[in-house]
Amino acid sequence: MERITSRSNQLLTHIRKLGTSRAYRREKGEYLCDGGKLLEEALRWSAPIAAVVCREGTALPPLPDGVRQVEVPADVLASVSPVETPQSLLFTVRMEGAETPETLPGRRYLALEGVQDPGNVGTMIRTADAFDADGVLLLEGCADLYNPKTIRSTMGAVFRRPVYACTLEDLTALAGRSGLPLWGAALREDTEDLRQADLRRGVILIGSEGRGLSAAALAACGRTVKIPMSGRCESLNAAVAAAVLLWEGYR
Repeated sequence: MERITSRSNQLLTHIRKLGTSRAYRREKGEYLCDGGKLLEEALRWSAPIAAVVCREGTALPPLPDGVRQVEVPADVLASVSPVETPQSLLFTVRMEGAETPETLPGRRYLALEGVQDPGNVGTMIRTADAFDADGVLLLEGCADLYNPKTIRSTMGAVFRRPVYACTLEDLTALAGRSGLPLWGAALREDTEDLRQADLRRGVILIGSEGRGLSAAALAACGRTVKIPMSGRCESLNAAVAAAVLLWEGYR
């Protein structure tokens, strides 16, 4: 176990940048995670952990060979943490982004367009995992998958559920080659009531929190589906809508 006390140490500077810069994460091919629970999930699913930095006195689980282990004072850990109230450890993971396949081999997928809130994106990945969706596709305008808030909100699902990045055109072609209908969550004249829709197979496309799906995305969807709700309410939070639709397909 190494011990570092200087906030300007090269590793700690690296960790600080991983927590704040999307471009730096992509350049280095690494991202930042925080907390013991997330570390347990990363170990359980064999994520490629590069380094673990913990507060002095923290007991670490057995780590794979080659993982750098560093102990720091509490104030130093707080200085590099991406959250105001840090947990007892941070760790970095090498990116192993899943390559978008030629066809989608599963039955149900979730696709997101323009969902900008990292917490919502992470929550939807977690929900897709909970309801046995076969993967998640992130289209243009979505929050960075490797933002620490996104990663934290997945609660470990990011380590066990494939997440792909693609364009709307790629998604349309991919769904077509895979024989999967593209369902858009929207309100239009031909929209089907969720209670009559068969969501056991297909790609469910959810739009941004404020604007919903773009006109291009709606045009690409063969069918649209709506969630029945009180007339007093105009819409649901994107993550809540995704949960309802994914649960229906799972049910």
